[in-house]
Amino acid sequence: MFKKTLARSPEAARIVPFAVFLALTVCQGQFGPASAEWFYLAKTIAGAWLICLVRPYVTEMRWAISWEAIVAGVIAFIAWIGLDRFYPKIFHAGATGDPGAILGADSPLTTLFIIVHIVGMTLVVPPIEEIFYRSFVYRYIAAKEFLTVPLNRFLPLPFFATAIIFGASHNEWLAGILCGALFQWLVLRKNRLGDAMTAHAITNLLLGLWIVWRHDWHFW
Repeated sequence: MFKKTLARSPEAARIVPFAVFLALTVCQGQFGPASAEWFYLAKTIAGAWLICLVRPYVTEMRWAISWEAIVAGVIAFIAWIGLDRFYPKIFHAGATGDPGAILGADSPLTTLFIIVHIVGMTLVVPPIEEIFYRSFVYRYIAAKEFLTVPLNRFLPLPFFATAIIFGASHNEWLAGILCGALFQWLVLRKNRLGDAMTAHAITNLLLGLWIVWRHDWHFW
Protein backbone atom coordinates (compact mmCIF):
# COMPACT_ATOMS: atom_id res chain seq x y z
CA MET A 1 0.00 0.00 0.00
CA PHE A 2 2.83 2.39 0.95
CA LYS A 3 4.71 1.66 -2.28
CA LYS A 4 1.52 2.12 -4.32
CA THR A 5 0.97 5.53 -2.71
CA LEU A 6 4.48 6.60 -3.72
CA ALA A 7 3.90 5.31 -7.23
CA ARG A 8 0.55 7.10 -7.63
CA SER A 9 1.51 10.41 -6.03
CA PRO A 10 4.41 12.46 -7.45
CA GLU A 11 4.10 14.68 -4.38
CA ALA A 12 4.42 11.78 -1.93
CA ALA A 13 7.43 10.35 -3.76
CA ARG A 14 9.29 13.63 -3.18
CA ILE A 15 7.94 14.59 0.25
CA VAL A 16 7.82 11.30 2.19
CA PRO A 17 11.61 10.60 2.22
CA PHE A 18 12.28 14.13 3.45
CA ALA A 19 9.49 13.98 6.04
CA VAL A 20 10.71 10.68 7.48
CA PHE A 21 14.29 11.93 7.53
CA LEU A 22 13.21 15.14 9.26
CA ALA A 23 11.11 13.30 11.86
CA LEU A 24 14.06 11.11 12.81
CA THR A 25 16.32 14.17 12.93
CA VAL A 26 14.00 15.79 15.47
CA CYS A 27 14.31 12.67 17.63
CA GLN A 28 18.11 12.95 17.80
CA GLY A 29 19.19 13.56 21.36
CA GLN A 30 15.67 13.47 22.76
CA PHE A 31 16.19 10.13 24.52
CA GLY A 32 19.59 10.75 26.04
CA PRO A 33 22.88 11.96 24.47
CA ALA A 34 23.64 8.63 22.78
CA SER A 35 20.27 8.65 21.04
CA ALA A 36 21.58 11.39 18.77
CA GLU A 37 23.95 8.90 17.19
CA TRP A 38 21.54 5.96 17.08
CA PHE A 39 18.84 8.07 15.45
CA TYR A 40 21.36 9.33 12.90
CA LEU A 41 22.10 5.70 12.06
CA ALA A 42 18.36 4.99 11.84
CA LYS A 43 17.63 7.93 9.56
CA THR A 44 20.58 7.07 7.32
CA ILE A 45 19.31 3.51 6.86
CA ALA A 46 15.69 4.65 6.45
CA GLY A 47 16.76 7.37 4.03
CA ALA A 48 18.75 4.96 1.86
CA TRP A 49 15.79 2.55 1.78
CA LEU A 50 13.38 5.34 0.81
CA ILE A 51 15.70 6.56 -1.94
CA CYS A 52 15.70 3.06 -3.44
CA LEU A 53 11.92 2.90 -3.04
CA VAL A 54 11.12 6.20 -4.81
CA ARG A 55 13.88 6.04 -7.42
CA PRO A 56 11.62 4.46 -10.09
CA TYR A 57 9.03 7.24 -9.59
CA VAL A 58 11.39 10.25 -9.48
CA THR A 59 13.08 10.02 -12.84
CA GLU A 60 15.13 13.20 -12.32
CA MET A 61 16.86 11.68 -9.27
CA ARG A 62 19.96 10.53 -11.14
CA TRP A 63 23.52 11.45 -10.22
CA ALA A 64 25.45 13.50 -12.77
CA ILE A 65 29.01 14.82 -12.71
CA SER A 66 30.18 18.06 -14.33
CA TRP A 67 32.89 20.61 -13.71
CA GLU A 68 30.22 23.07 -12.60
CA ALA A 69 29.00 20.63 -9.96
CA ILE A 70 32.52 20.07 -8.62
CA VAL A 71 33.31 23.79 -8.46
CA ALA A 72 29.93 24.59 -6.90
CA GLY A 73 30.43 21.88 -4.26
CA VAL A 74 33.82 23.29 -3.25
CA ILE A 75 32.52 26.88 -3.21
CA ALA A 76 29.57 25.87 -1.02
CA PHE A 77 31.92 24.14 1.43
CA ILE A 78 34.17 27.21 1.65
CA ALA A 79 31.13 29.43 2.24
CA TRP A 80 29.81 27.07 4.94
CA ILE A 81 32.97 27.14 7.05
CA GLY A 82 34.16 30.62 6.03
CA LEU A 83 31.01 32.46 7.06
CA ASP A 84 30.41 30.46 10.23
CA ARG A 85 31.69 32.98 12.79
CA PHE A 86 30.09 36.01 11.19
CA TYR A 87 26.38 35.46 11.91
CA PRO A 88 24.13 34.05 14.67
CA LYS A 89 22.78 30.52 14.26
CA ILE A 90 19.38 28.90 14.63
CA PHE A 91 19.22 26.55 17.59
CA HIS A 92 18.86 23.05 16.13
CA ALA A 93 17.52 20.62 18.77
CA GLY A 94 18.53 17.60 16.71
CA ALA A 95 22.13 18.64 16.20
CA THR A 96 24.81 16.19 17.32
CA GLY A 97 28.26 16.82 18.73
CA ASP A 98 31.36 14.76 19.19
CA PRO A 99 30.34 11.07 19.46
CA GLY A 100 33.62 10.42 21.27
CA ALA A 101 32.52 12.67 24.12
CA ILE A 102 29.41 10.54 24.54
CA LEU A 103 30.67 7.04 23.83
CA GLY A 104 34.39 7.37 24.53
CA ALA A 105 37.16 8.32 22.13
CA ASP A 106 38.42 4.72 21.87
CA SER A 107 35.01 3.11 21.47
CA PRO A 108 34.40 1.22 18.20
CA LEU A 109 30.94 2.80 18.20
CA THR A 110 32.54 6.25 17.95
CA THR A 111 34.34 5.23 14.77
CA LEU A 112 31.19 3.60 13.44
CA PHE A 113 29.03 6.68 14.01
CA ILE A 114 31.62 9.01 12.46
CA ILE A 115 31.65 6.84 9.33
CA VAL A 116 27.83 6.71 9.35
CA HIS A 117 27.68 10.51 9.58
CA ILE A 118 29.99 11.00 6.62
CA VAL A 119 28.27 8.34 4.50
CA GLY A 120 24.82 9.65 5.40
CA MET A 121 25.57 13.30 4.72
CA THR A 122 27.39 12.46 1.46
CA LEU A 123 25.17 9.81 -0.16
CA VAL A 124 21.77 9.98 1.54
CA VAL A 125 21.12 13.63 2.37
CA PRO A 126 21.77 15.08 -1.13
CA PRO A 127 19.19 13.05 -3.11
CA ILE A 128 16.55 13.37 -0.37
CA GLU A 129 16.95 17.13 -0.05
CA GLU A 130 17.35 17.80 -3.76
CA ILE A 131 14.19 15.95 -4.80
CA PHE A 132 12.29 17.75 -2.06
CA TYR A 133 13.58 21.30 -2.50
CA ARG A 134 14.66 21.50 -6.13
CA SER A 135 12.25 19.04 -7.74
CA PHE A 136 9.17 19.63 -5.58
CA VAL A 137 9.22 22.90 -3.56
CA TYR A 138 10.64 25.11 -6.33
CA ARG A 139 8.16 23.88 -8.91
CA TYR A 140 5.19 23.63 -6.53
CA ILE A 141 5.56 27.30 -5.64
CA ALA A 142 5.37 28.00 -9.37
CA ALA A 143 2.35 25.77 -10.04
CA LYS A 144 0.21 23.24 -8.18
CA GLU A 145 0.70 20.89 -11.15
CA PHE A 146 4.42 21.06 -10.46
CA LEU A 147 5.46 18.41 -12.97
CA THR A 148 4.44 20.80 -15.75
CA VAL A 149 7.18 23.24 -14.68
CA PRO A 150 10.49 22.54 -16.46
CA LEU A 151 13.51 22.14 -14.19
CA ASN A 152 15.40 24.78 -16.17
CA ARG A 153 12.76 27.51 -15.94
CA PHE A 154 13.99 30.43 -13.84
CA LEU A 155 11.24 31.99 -11.76
CA PRO A 156 12.24 34.69 -9.25
CA LEU A 157 9.74 33.92 -6.47
CA PRO A 158 10.31 30.14 -6.40
CA PHE A 159 14.07 30.67 -6.70
CA PHE A 160 14.46 32.98 -3.72
CA ALA A 161 11.71 31.36 -1.64
CA THR A 162 13.23 27.89 -2.04
CA ALA A 163 16.70 29.17 -1.17
CA ILE A 164 15.36 30.83 1.99
CA ILE A 165 13.35 27.75 3.01
CA PHE A 166 16.40 25.56 2.43
CA GLY A 167 18.55 27.91 4.51
CA ALA A 168 16.01 28.10 7.34
CA SER A 169 16.05 24.31 7.66
CA HIS A 170 19.73 24.43 8.62
CA ASN A 171 21.39 25.75 11.75
CA GLU A 172 23.81 27.63 9.49
CA TRP A 173 20.98 29.49 7.78
CA LEU A 174 22.98 32.10 5.88
CA ALA A 175 25.33 29.56 4.34
CA GLY A 176 22.26 27.40 3.70
CA ILE A 177 20.54 30.16 1.72
CA LEU A 178 23.63 30.73 -0.41
CA CYS A 179 24.08 27.00 -1.00
CA GLY A 180 20.39 26.60 -1.80
CA ALA A 181 20.66 29.32 -4.44
CA LEU A 182 23.85 27.77 -5.84
CA PHE A 183 22.37 24.27 -6.08
CA GLN A 184 19.21 25.70 -7.68
CA TRP A 185 21.37 27.53 -10.23
CA LEU A 186 22.96 24.20 -11.16
CA VAL A 187 19.52 22.65 -11.77
CA LEU A 188 18.52 25.61 -13.91
CA ARG A 189 21.76 25.53 -15.88
CA LYS A 190 21.81 21.78 -16.48
CA ASN A 191 18.06 21.08 -16.61
CA ARG A 192 18.56 18.09 -14.31
CA LEU A 193 18.95 17.33 -10.63
CA GLY A 194 22.09 15.22 -10.83
CA ASP A 195 24.63 18.04 -10.81
CA ALA A 196 23.05 19.61 -7.73
CA MET A 197 23.09 16.23 -6.01
CA THR A 198 26.80 15.87 -6.82
CA ALA A 199 27.63 19.40 -5.67
CA HIS A 200 25.64 18.83 -2.48
CA ALA A 201 27.50 15.56 -1.89
CA ILE A 202 30.91 17.17 -2.43
CA THR A 203 30.05 19.98 -0.02
CA ASN A 204 28.88 17.56 2.64
CA LEU A 205 31.81 15.19 2.17
CA LEU A 206 34.32 18.02 2.54
CA LEU A 207 32.41 19.33 5.54
CA GLY A 208 32.37 15.88 7.16
CA LEU A 209 36.12 15.49 6.68
CA TRP A 210 36.67 19.02 8.00
CA ILE A 211 34.59 18.26 11.12
CA VAL A 212 36.64 15.17 11.94
CA TRP A 213 39.96 16.82 11.12
CA ARG A 214 39.32 20.09 12.98
CA HIS A 215 36.96 18.70 15.62
CA ASP A 216 34.36 21.29 14.61
CA TRP A 217 31.59 19.09 15.96
CA HIS A 218 29.08 21.95 16.14
CA PHE A 219 28.51 21.52 12.39
CA TRP A 220 26.86 18.17 13.21
